[in-house]
Amino acid sequence: MSKLIIDGGNRIGGEVRVGGAKNSVLPILAATVLNGGINVVHDIPKLLDVDIMEKILTSLGCSVKRENGTIVVNSKELTNYEIPEELVREMRSSIIFLGAMLSRCGKVKISYPGGCEIGPRPIDLHLKSLREMGAKIEERHGFLTCEATKLRGSDIQLDFPSVGATENIMLAAIFAKGTTVIRNAAREPEIIDLENFLNAMGAKVSGAGTATIRIEGVEKLYDVEHNIIPDRIVAGTYLIATAITKGEIVLKNVIHEHLQSTLYKLRESGCIVQIYNHSLKLIAPKEIKAVESIRTLPYPGYPTDMQAQMMSLMTLSDGITIVTENIFENRYKHANELVRMGANIKVDGRIAIVKGVAKLSGATVVAQDLRGGAALIVAGLAAEGTTIVENIKHVERGYENIHEVLGTLGARIRKQ
Repeated sequence: MSKLIIDGGNRIGGEVRVGGAKNSVLPILAATVLNGGINVVHDIPKLLDVDIMEKILTSLGCSVKRENGTIVVNSKELTNYEIPEELVREMRSSIIFLGAMLSRCGKVKISYPGGCEIGPRPIDLHLKSLREMGAKIEERHGFLTCEATKLRGSDIQLDFPSVGATENIMLAAIFAKGTTVIRNAAREPEIIDLENFLNAMGAKVSGAGTATIRIEGVEKLYDVEHNIIPDRIVAGTYLIATAITKGEIVLKNVIHEHLQSTLYKLRESGCIVQIYNHSLKLIAPKEIKAVESIRTLPYPGYPTDMQAQMMSLMTLSDGITIVTENIFENRYKHANELVRMGANIKVDGRIAIVKGVAKLSGATVVAQDLRGGAALIVAGLAAEGTTIVENIKHVERGYENIHEVLGTLGARIRKQ
């Protein structure tokens, strides 16, 4: 099992370009099955999750070519409607094929998804919505078999603004008869990117980025070329790595609007943030101020995917921070690992109380999920001595060569 070895104490500084967003790439790759043609997608990061999506597309009969950050998917020939169980169990985002395959083929068989164990992430909203559109869904022995001769446009009210459910409904509605309206839709930037991709191939989707999305069914789609938006979570992680090591960094290829909630908390901690056209500069303070409260919420609130990294930063602050995790109930696995490094953290259900300490010490810790793993790397950069982060396969699901990037920015870090 791969691990990262970090000799802490070096400042992060320099310049780095942020690549394409994982949470945008995955639904867009699922959407490539819709047009039965050529899909050219640029700024594809080298991630384990992208590798899995590529394998799923190939298993369905698509031709996939990937080179220099560009992927070309030809979905003309679909020879299979069953998605391999071993691939689905590797990655939760594979559930997005439900809507896409149902839309294209009228049939799909998929097992319940896997991925990081960060608490229950039920897909009942997905299934309820697809049933409202006319899909017949059988659940048996851990598998879902969905069929629909012709999906129909529906007025769907989501109980929670689920990103996955919003994306699945959007994909399912592309060829549906009539208009589908999604109310209380997720508003994440990645939803807007999916809308732009779908519309570029001839779909009629509007309202992404707001709480109400409308999809007017069409008869045909066309070949498409698209650039993925930059990854706001990767950007936020590198900003926090800079803040915790008292460094200075310039990030290129960023969309500031997507980072507002993270930038607000970084400014609260004493960081100076300077905004330019498609880049920004962060200058860390000499002493990290405690952020009084961090509450994760659906976008545009503070992202759950940045909670763990900000917790690492707060372990070295000058006071007490109260973290409230409102999205996933089991997302504090990194807290015990940070305590092994000398952090003062008390967890009670969805609340974590972080009291800043003078220093962290290197230790052997285990990444148990994607963002928690990133948080441990961030902490290791600032800790005295050597930190070993084990089980980094989780981190590699969402960060392209994180050790190499941090190495170019001044970190002493190596993979083993």
